[in-house]
Amino acid sequence: MRAVIQRVASASVEVEGRIVSEIGPGLLVLVGLHDSDSDADADYICRKVLNMRLFPNESTGKGWDQSVMQRNYQVLLVSQFTLYGFLKGNKPDFHVAMPPQKAKPFYASLVDRFRNAYNNDAIKDGVFGAMMKVSLVNDGPVTMQLDSQSPKNSVDAAES
Repeated sequence: MRAVIQRVASASVEVEGRIVSEIGPGLLVLVGLHDSDSDADADYICRKVLNMRLFPNESTGKGWDQSVMQRNYQVLLVSQFTLYGFLKGNKPDFHVAMPPQKAKPFYASLVDRFRNAYNNDAIKDGVFGAMMKVSLVNDGPVTMQLDSQSPKNSVDAAES
């Protein structure tokens, strides 16, 4: 599983001219599902995203000190199979992405996992499989990428 996490002042998802989800300060998370992803991958991504210290602590002035949960901010999850796209010549190939019939229930369970781990009302999502217009106001900008299947997915791989 691959997640691209952006710290945002606000973000929204529009489908067919209608805003279907929006958040204020928090994290916009683009999620790509690999064909071999399992519950362990979902657990890893959920735990890391919710606990990443990407926000400053306004009380102490320390940067990179608080998580989205500590700040009581929101998370907007957006499914994006193109995160597992590769170029063959000049044409994108998505053969390692999880097929839609398998990905839709898996993505729904990932959203539920986030809601259960944090706060149901703080987790928003887009519309799986829809053509979406995603708008965001970056805060920083701060952008991180997580790969659940890579042995070197982060400096703390040995710690997790």
